[in-house]
Amino acid sequence: MVWLGEDEYGVWLGSPIGTIYGKGEECEVYATQERRVTLFPRDGWWTALFQEAPARLDVYCDDTTPSEWPHPGEVTMVDLDLDVCRTRGDRSVSIVDEDEFASHQEAYGYPSHVISHARSAAESLSAALRESVEPFNARFRVWLAQVS
Repeated sequence: MVWLGEDEYGVWLGSPIGTIYGKGEECEVYATQERRVTLFPRDGWWTALFQEAPARLDVYCDDTTPSEWPHPGEVTMVDLDLDVCRTRGDRSVSIVDEDEFASHQEAYGYPSHVISHARSAAESLSAALRESVEPFNARFRVWLAQVS
């Protein structure tokens, strides 16, 4: 990912077509077929991935602990498994991986405040995506246009 900049919503990183990602416990590796930008809000319990077509989802938000930047080239957070996504075509919004979130609460002993923040973030994100509230409407496109 490439540092694009910051605005009132947080820090934006970009990924050009062909960026290699690792996904899942088995670390399935794949190359992107679309440009992407990722938003790391300064205080939010989430991150947001915005994708161009041909990706089926235009926005995928991970509920996470707040992002921390130990130094400019490194961001850390804990993925809490509860995710919110918006489908490109019909713009339907759904909260996903609730089963994983429930399972990991037990397995990892999430404190009650972490569970509360994660649920609150999922509900807020769901509403923001449905209503196309910024940065989930047009703002991300400004950053996406900067990805080569």
